[in-house]
Amino acid sequence: MTIPDSAKLYPRSGDRQTIYLQNAVQNPMIEIGAFTIYNDFARDPTEFQRNNVLYHYPVNGDRLKIGKFCSIACGAKFLMNSANHAMGSLSSYVFPIFWEDWGLEKRPADAWDNRGDIVVGNDVWIGYEAVILSGVTIGDGAVIGARAVVTKDVAPYSIVGGVPAKEIRKRFDPETVDALLLLRWWDWPLEKIADHLQDIQSGNLNALLNG
Repeated sequence: MTIPDSAKLYPRSGDRQTIYLQNAVQNPMIEIGAFTIYNDFARDPTEFQRNNVLYHYPVNGDRLKIGKFCSIACGAKFLMNSANHAMGSLSSYVFPIFWEDWGLEKRPADAWDNRGDIVVGNDVWIGYEAVILSGVTIGDGAVIGARAVVTKDVAPYSIVGGVPAKEIRKRFDPETVDALLLLRWWDWPLEKIADHLQDIQSGNLNALLNG
């Protein structure tokens, strides 16, 4: 039995395009689960925090949370709350940011609408250059298509795509989805995951349920 080391930065020998993402992120407002990978063939993948998590200003206190065993493709972007110019005004211009020039009270966060955290579940696959907007929750096991723009929550084990992203289909029947959400195999001890890896890969749900 081989138990992988989640503390490594580069999980594959000779591959500097793929990383275990949690080991490259230092921002305490970004939480990454174990074994989640990010691949970037265009830029340095270790610069994910700077290149892929955008408009993430401390004044908002918003968080990006990504679960375990996720796969994030090159160029995927997470647009945090400061990307949302406030829409309750008659102008979308960000006057509060320039409070000094306009003699306003110092309240820069009034320049945008705070829609909340971005939360990505476990075992989620986010495709090439997909964009996830603030306030969105993506359920466990979901798949986000290449260049999709996700503006609303995504149900567990759903496949979505397009602009804006819409559900294409479910990955499994409802009974299988319910069973997987109860199993939460990604929270098992690594030894147990390793023991059942062939069952996971082959789709042998009964073996997981009885294991």
